[in-house]
This record gives sequence, structure tokens and C-alpha cells, in this order.
Amino acid sequence: MLKYVLNRVKSSLVILLVVSMITFFVLMIIPGNPAQLILGTDATAEAIEDLRIAMGLDRPYYQQYLGWLLDLLKFDLGTSYIYGEAVTSLIIRAIPVTFSIAVFAMLIATITALFFGILSAVKKDSIIDYFSRSIMQLGTAIPSFWIGMVFIVYFGLRLKWFPISGFVPISSSFAGFLKSIALPAIVLAIGETGTLLRIVRSSMLDSLKQDYMDAARIKGLNKWKIYMKYALRGALIAPVTIIGMQFAKLAGGTVVVETIFALPGIGRLVLTAVERRDIVLLQGLVMFITTTVIFITLMVDLLIMTINPRIKSVERGE
Repeated sequence: MLKYVLNRVKSSLVILLVVSMITFFVLMIIPGNPAQLILGTDATAEAIEDLRIAMGLDRPYYQQYLGWLLDLLKFDLGTSYIYGEAVTSLIIRAIPVTFSIAVFAMLIATITALFFGILSAVKKDSIIDYFSRSIMQLGTAIPSFWIGMVFIVYFGLRLKWFPISGFVPISSSFAGFLKSIALPAIVLAIGETGTLLRIVRSSMLDSLKQDYMDAARIKGLNKWKIYMKYALRGALIAPVTIIGMQFAKLAGGTVVVETIFALPGIGRLVLTAVERRDIVLLQGLVMFITTTVIFITLMVDLLIMTINPRIKSVERGE
């Protein structure tokens, strides 16, 4: 296990290095002058050039990259052109928003997908199976921005059950916190449930056909014990992988939903950085999102190895 983790860490560092190079040089060649964006269109050419030199943008690209990389190793992501704050501070402030929505969305999606996916497999070709298939199609077909707008109009403006914008920190009010993330989390969960439910159903159907299921039935075990203890455990590998991928995607920023609900999360920061060409902020966000995805992927791999011990033997070459 330790050797596997060390190998993954080494490969992750290589990936981060490659991503840092691509991110830096691609963003640097994008047309536009950050100094002019900061000072505005009314600034003189001399003022723009002075600021450009002060920002180090007159140096060769490789020198700028090496300096940025050294700062990155010290966890210094630079200072945002637009906000005038440390990028690290901006990301830390946005993390609770995005991660809260991502966690609650995946909880809703996972519980829903497991419940209907297991019932759909066990009761194949029944009414519950057809209903589950409908959920799959709706979840993957309906755009999240449309669902978000419908929820805002109906649950926010008409029924006034939930706020339609803003984020309330959990330290301020737990009830307010739940209300502020409820609609965005449900909107995201609807989009993720369809794919996850399909994986749970197909994995469960495959598990029910295995030989060990026949052995469990021969022993006379309770059918739901067979389903939950044996079939589900054998069917969890693919769903856990998908859950990890989905959570990594959501944790990396949910631009559309955060924009619709005016939430100050990672997605909104990415959108602002792109619109205003805040290179330093965008570079920091890309590295943060990449690191988050790599870390979550590693945790998922370790969890899968725990669920299915046979994978450990494969990793050791046994």
C-alpha cells in the first residue's frame, strides 16, 4: 500500500509540473495586456509600461515561469490583478462555498442513485425499474442552468422557501447555511444522479449474476441480506469510482450553478479570472483544481483497494 501511494505521489508531481508549464505558457500567449486591464483604457502608455515592468512582465517567459514555480513551491500563488489580494486568500475564502455545495450534491445523488439503482436491479423490468430509467434519462438530458432557473422562480420567488442568491457561512447560521446551499446542491445532484444511477444498476445486475450469489442463495440466507452484504459489495467498485470523479469535478468549481445563484465559489472566481484576464488568479485556480482532482482520485483508489482486497494483490504483483 505504501509503495503504491508513493508511486502515485511521484506521478502526481509529474502531472502537476506538466500542468503548470502548460497553464503558464498558454495563458501568457493569450492576447491582451494585464497592465492595461488594471489601469484601464484611459491610462497613458508610459504608466502601462511602468506597471508592466513592475509586474515583471518584461522578462523572458522562462524567467517568469521559474519565478512563478518557485513561489508555487512556497504555496505563494501571487496577487490577483483584479482583486488586489493574495490568490491563496481568495481560494481559501471560496472553498467552503464550492465544497459545501459539492458535498451535499453528492450526498443527495449517491443516496438517490443507490436506492433506485439497487431496487431497479433487484426488480428488473418492474415499474420501479422503468421509473429509475426515467430518472436516468431526465438527469442526463435536462440542462442544469434550466433546472436552476425553474427552481429560482418556483421555490425562491413564488414559494419563498429558499433564498435565490448568496451564501450564508455555517458559523453565522446553520439553518441559513442549509437554505443557501439547498437549491444549488439539488440542481447539481439532479445532473449527477442520472449517470450514477445507471452505473449502480448495471453493476448490481452484473453482481447478481456471479457464482457467489448462487452459493449465498443455497445457504438459505435472507434475500435482502444477500443483496446488501454480497451483491452490493461486489457492485461498489464502479460506482465509487464514478462518485470520486463526479465529486472531483464539482469540487473543481461549478461555474454555471454558482453564476445562476450568485455564489462566491471557485467557479465564480474562474469565470471572473477568464473575463478580466487575471492571469495570476487563473494560474492559481488551475493549479488548485488540478491538485484537488489528483488528491480525490488518489483517495478513491485507496478506498477501492479497501473495498476489494483483490486489487491489493494485483498492485503487489501477486
